[in-house]
Amino acid sequence: MLLRPRQKQFVERSLSALETHGNALGVAPTGAGKTIMLSAVAGRAVGGSDAKACVLAHRDELTSQNRAKFARINPEITTSVVDAREKVWNGQVTFAMVPTLARTGNLDALPALDLLVIDEAHHAAAESYRRIIDRARDRNPDCRVYGVTATPNRGDRKALRPVFSNVADQIRIGELIASGHLVPPRTFVIDVGVQEELGQVRKSVDDFDMEAVDAIMNRALVTEAVIRHWKEKAGDRQTVVFCSTVDHARNVAAAFAAAGAPSGLVHGDMSAGERRATLAAYASGEVQVIVNVAVLTEGWDHPPTSCVVLLRPSSYKSTMIQMVGRGLRTVDPAEHPGVVKTDCIVLDFGTSTLMHGALEQDVDLDGREATGDAPTKECPDCGAQVPIATMECPLCGYLWEREADDDGDPLGAFVMSEIDLLKRSSFRWVDLFGDDGALMAGGFSAWGGVFFLNGRWYAVGGVHRERPRLLAVGERTVCLAAADDWLNEHESDESAHKTRRWLNQPPTDKQLAWLPAEYRQDFGLTRYQASALLSFRFNRSAIRALVFGADGEADTVGRAA
Repeated sequence: MLLRPRQKQFVERSLSALETHGNALGVAPTGAGKTIMLSAVAGRAVGGSDAKACVLAHRDELTSQNRAKFARINPEITTSVVDAREKVWNGQVTFAMVPTLARTGNLDALPALDLLVIDEAHHAAAESYRRIIDRARDRNPDCRVYGVTATPNRGDRKALRPVFSNVADQIRIGELIASGHLVPPRTFVIDVGVQEELGQVRKSVDDFDMEAVDAIMNRALVTEAVIRHWKEKAGDRQTVVFCSTVDHARNVAAAFAAAGAPSGLVHGDMSAGERRATLAAYASGEVQVIVNVAVLTEGWDHPPTSCVVLLRPSSYKSTMIQMVGRGLRTVDPAEHPGVVKTDCIVLDFGTSTLMHGALEQDVDLDGREATGDAPTKECPDCGAQVPIATMECPLCGYLWEREADDDGDPLGAFVMSEIDLLKRSSFRWVDLFGDDGALMAGGFSAWGGVFFLNGRWYAVGGVHRERPRLLAVGERTVCLAAADDWLNEHESDESAHKTRRWLNQPPTDKQLAWLPAEYRQDFGLTRYQASALLSFRFNRSAIRALVFGADGEADTVGRAA
């Protein structure tokens, strides 16, 4: 299995920070491949030695998922598990569930570790995690501590600074949008006559005073205006709504239902069973709008969600990003047949976007890939070393002030640059017919392709001796990202390098025998191009069936048909 170029950079920076500081935190949002990168860091840190490592997670399913992905990245490294069912330390890397390991009897069995890895590292300040961290450092003062999280400033707002002294790297959400691993947001800031009042709400210890927000937003006239704008801009989309209080959420959910949009409500006072049932109804499509209060900001995803409604402000940009992030996941056609998602509409009826800037401003991309160590700066509050582009310290929550544009507009003019995945990919992509409507790449065991039909792109992937599958439908960047990730998943460094000499050699006689006659006169044709053309030729019927089936029309894919 291969890492994306940006994932490789994240791993290198993490290893460098661990070497320098003895600890490091990596920040990576949904869609970045956090577990893959965590596994690569752990494998590189202990591989080829007698060093022992432990990977912590707070839920059983995360422990098993992490172990499975680690094995794919590091098949030669032995693993073991400490959880409610078994407590075995004989692997070089042990995957442990925190609630189990933190118990005194289990913690006494903790061996000397050389590396402690913390998944969902925003929990690292909790007492149970600190017991494990402190015990690991007692057993081996040189034990390195590495954490990865998407949401460093969450939960009880306890700072991570006592555990981590630096942030090794931070993948920005804008990078993933530009590379096609998340869909782009289309943000609308809508004033329904309350922005001035919201601007005067005071902050509490952790956020704005939500009771004061409720007094402003929880009005029938405001809710009616919200639903009117939602119908106009996103009335056919599955939608998640964030409210200030339970009473506010209850009234908003009732108003959506009365307007003909089936709605569900989830909040912290509900039982786990009620919450699961409501979310299941939303996942099945029985419910179109899910309204919540501080429950769905993290740890929940339903990729077909393509509208986010903000009816509360957020004093932390990370919280705003997490709320909007619920609508940015791309859709896997195998999991959600017939669902095509090209963007996410964000309707902000509060002040978060005006305060923090639109998500598209998170990174100014010019298509070039950064190299080397990340430039850093020091947080004036906690002294941590963090990436220079950071606007909110992941370790203590300090906020750097964003400079306004010359005209005073806090949003400003911004254009997101698309990352050229064809250049960044570990694979060489072939334009099959010279019209940019059909592109393919391949390795020793798999191939991926993207095809244009009726204004839409389709990604298809195949593995030798298996039926091809549809990977993505929508924008070009999303489909290229899905096809490239398919190749990364099924190939290795040995089969991927674009610079290998054989790629540019002339086609073999066997290849030419299978190609149409006109290609035998193409003296510029390379062996790799011939391989891509043959992959398409041998799989053409399956590709056509998948693309036409997804499109719903028996039309052609340009010359790719």
